[in-house]
Amino acid sequence: MQYEMLRYRRCWREATDLRLASVIPGHSAAWSLRRPCEGPRRHSRSGPSGLVSPNCLESTESGHVFVDCQERRLSFIPTANTWSNKPKHLLLARNRIKVLPDGAFLGYENLDSLDLQQNQISLVEDGAFQGLTKLTTLLLQHNRLQTLSEEALIPMPNLGYLRLYDNPWNCLCPMDSLVRTLQVPSNRNLGNHARCAKPIWLKNMKLKHIDPELLCKEPDPANNQQSDETGYTGVLEPSSIQSKPDATTVCFTYHYPQIRMDCSNRGLTEVPSGIPDNVVHIDLSHNSISHLKARDFHAAKSLRTLNLSNNNMEHLDKGSLTGLLHLQELDLSNNNLTFVQHGVLEDLYFLLHLKLEGNLWVCDYSIQYMVYWLSLHPGVSPSGLVCYSPLEYAGDSVEEYVKAYNRECPKQQSRPDQDQTDPELWNTLMEAQADEKKKQSADLSIISSEKKP
Repeated sequence: MQYEMLRYRRCWREATDLRLASVIPGHSAAWSLRRPCEGPRRHSRSGPSGLVSPNCLESTESGHVFVDCQERRLSFIPTANTWSNKPKHLLLARNRIKVLPDGAFLGYENLDSLDLQQNQISLVEDGAFQGLTKLTTLLLQHNRLQTLSEEALIPMPNLGYLRLYDNPWNCLCPMDSLVRTLQVPSNRNLGNHARCAKPIWLKNMKLKHIDPELLCKEPDPANNQQSDETGYTGVLEPSSIQSKPDATTVCFTYHYPQIRMDCSNRGLTEVPSGIPDNVVHIDLSHNSISHLKARDFHAAKSLRTLNLSNNNMEHLDKGSLTGLLHLQELDLSNNNLTFVQHGVLEDLYFLLHLKLEGNLWVCDYSIQYMVYWLSLHPGVSPSGLVCYSPLEYAGDSVEEYVKAYNRECPKQQSRPDQDQTDPELWNTLMEAQADEKKKQSADLSIISSEKKP
């Protein structure tokens, strides 16, 4: 608005000077040599021309040029000549783009991936992706698409990864060509998890599984699909009870520069299933996951960072972190954990950062496994391991508590779960046992010598 006001004032001054130059002798006529002030600039179909470049981040990783325009409130596709180098990856997620017109990506012929998820896209014209012959990855999930023609995909012969889920697909005749294309066996990674939103008799059916013949076939109006006797039951997908939500549909997935999943604030009560094995970062914070179960992350073998903060979590099963051999950062902060049972951390060989603040750590015998494990992994940088209770230790470092505990009770016998004790206690017990064996051996030697004649 401020820019438009300044432009209006400049135009008014130009017009005034032109009038004065024509009627007042000696008045400068310099303005008359300039082009008259133009009206609002016209916008091309691919985006506004002549506008200031959006405040996007251009970077290069492994020789690939990335342009990150996520969350820039864009309502148009920036023209290709906006960037200093031709991008290989264009990230336009979480903007306000509503339409992809014909030729929207002309000039982006080097693109390998295009991320358009979480916009407001309701229309993709058939020629929108013209020129993207090298594109392999297209992300259109979490938009408002009801229909999409196969024609829109034809300009992308190398497309091998297409995400379309969380769109309100209207599975009628105009979707026939797209559904048939998605069901070609060689297109196994195109359109997975996308489901019909309407009509009612096809609702929740996967585009991959629907019979294309049904799209152009209207149901008999005399039938009532909700009736047991005359219902339109031949096309309904059997309802299945899923014990867990599916990560690929519940979470937002970002593929570049590294594959990460944002599952935060999704109302989850447990870790979703189907986490892909190539995900590097996953954020499960600010949910209601109170309990980590064994094998929750067994398929996520590539994870480097795992954020489980702010979940009111109370318990971690043994085996809940099994398989995370490459994990480097684990955030368990702001939960309700009181201790971590023996064996939970055993697979975390390469962990570097462990965030533990904001929990209810109880400084008693059960906390010693955590300190013991940290003592065996000096490369790990823990934070927030502070006693919450009992009251006399509140605010003390857990490590200092364990040291004081061992000084005060050096000869304490182990409990049945002695595998959770501090190694210093174990050493004390073994030394005592060794001394006892030596004493027994000495006694036997004396008895043996006394019996000799």
